[in-house]
Amino acid sequence: MVTCYLRYVLDPNKLKEFEHYGKLWIPLVERFGGQHHGYFLPSEGANNIALALFTFPSLASYEQYRHDSRQDPECLAAFQYAQDTQCILSYERSFFRPVFE
Repeated sequence: MVTCYLRYVLDPNKLKEFEHYGKLWIPLVERFGGQHHGYFLPSEGANNIALALFTFPSLASYEQYRHDSRQDPECLAAFQYAQDTQCILSYERSFFRPVFE
């Protein structure tokens, strides 16, 4: 199991656009076999940082999702929406493995 952590730097004037972008991706990740844990928008503190977390059964299944998403019309439309609105200024991606009792 691998969890992808995304940290976004946003245009703080385009939080509504980013929220829409996140709502596009949640069902897409799940359709490709992942479990989405949600997007987390700014509340207190920095007004331009957002997070997302989602899990895939393995790094290989995540890599397959990345490959397949680049060919999927709905995913391409979501990528294009972010580019058109310029709500995302930058992002970083890290991977974690959960530890349970």
